[in-house]
Amino acid sequence: MNHIEYSVAHSVATIRFNRPEKKNAITLEMYVDFTKALAKANADADVRAVLITGAGNAFTSGNDIANFRERTGREDGGAAEQFMLSIVNSDKPLVAAVNGVAIGVGATMLLHCDLVYASDNATIKMPFVSLGICSEFSSSLTLPAVMGMQRATEMLLLGDAIDARKAMEFGFVNAVYELEQLHEIAFAAAQRIAQQPSESVRTTREFLRAALRPNYAQRLVEERRMITELLGSPDARRAFDGFFARRGNAPGAAV
Repeated sequence: MNHIEYSVAHSVATIRFNRPEKKNAITLEMYVDFTKALAKANADADVRAVLITGAGNAFTSGNDIANFRERTGREDGGAAEQFMLSIVNSDKPLVAAVNGVAIGVGATMLLHCDLVYASDNATIKMPFVSLGICSEFSSSLTLPAVMGMQRATEMLLLGDAIDARKAMEFGFVNAVYELEQLHEIAFAAAQRIAQQPSESVRTTREFLRAALRPNYAQRLVEERRMITELLGSPDARRAFDGFFARRGNAPGAAV
């Protein structure tokens, strides 16, 4: 797990995106390794909560898109889909410490976390439409539920980045802290959850998500299928060609 770090302390498992030189852009191998790490946490009776964060000054800049079009859908063996489903179906509470940019899947995964804390330098962006594709990770369900239809529509259709304070105002994150304080505070929150009666935590999480959670898996599969279809469109080809021209077709170019 070169680019996914896993550790356990005080009943909290920490999973860290560890590719700081590329703003933690996610590769196929990282999807696989993250899924394995979360499965390990869920199988460990001593783990009562999971903290997700990034190395350096980024949470994750999303997909490493140098080979994104080639590995979307069946071509990647379902790795991205399994990553998403592992988060949706996690039995252990998930706390996110967003220590910088959270773009694309790095943003939509936060909508499935139980608590989200951000550093004051964090930004959140979902540029799917500008790339000629569509919402993913069931964000067409989760985003309106979190911030309302109008704000969700603005974020998805315009694709503008929002800073941490606005994300808190919109209900996307719970609180904002200085970067130097973030990990300690987020870890403490995860530890507090870990100290609560486990059955009470499990039942409360189920009730909180009962209205939408049964639809998450189906929607994210539908969105992935549509992304695969849209990637073959002229609009998507032009959008990605333009992206590569601006950023360079190099490993680590991410969205």
